[in-house]
Amino acid sequence: MAKKIDALQQALTTALGDKAVSLKNALGELTLVVKQSEWNEVARLLCDAPQFQFRSCIDLCGMDYSAYKEGAWDGARFAVVYHLLSVEHNVRLRVRVFCPDDELPTMPSMLEVWPGVNWFEREAFDLYGIVFTGHPDLRRILTDYGFVGHPFRKDFPLSGHVEMRYDPVQGRVIYQPVTIEPREIVPRIIREENYGG
Repeated sequence: MAKKIDALQQALTTALGDKAVSLKNALGELTLVVKQSEWNEVARLLCDAPQFQFRSCIDLCGMDYSAYKEGAWDGARFAVVYHLLSVEHNVRLRVRVFCPDDELPTMPSMLEVWPGVNWFEREAFDLYGIVFTGHPDLRRILTDYGFVGHPFRKDFPLSGHVEMRYDPVQGRVIYQPVTIEPREIVPRIIREENYGG
């Protein structure tokens, strides 16, 4: 397998040239970092070129690097990570593409290259607020339509902003500010007199 990864690394280095920001082999896995401006072209090459044939995107996820390395991260805050599979060559590749704008993170949709990323892109939008330009139906997929914010961002409060409950008087679900009662979490220890004896 190591030979296969080394051969893929060499082929990527040759084919991409300066389009690859970095290409690292760590623990037998290749991670390619590409500039967003080059991503459309690189994605088509990875999918269509006979030496790669990454025809399946098996996963796509958003990343928030704002608290990475205990806040010592010096780069773009948001990224999208693609996990690609080439069945023909029996090899995988991780591709990381950073969003250049931290205030409004955007990424071109890859639906035309890998149609299976539809719901993955919706999930990254819902949880991280990354807008996929060109996506035909970009709307929330896991949170409620009235949900405020993006819960996987590092600056989102752990308790959230509102909580939802059923109100039997009104006969419907209502939203209200979060009410979390502080409590002491100390384990209670019960000892039996004749334990172990």
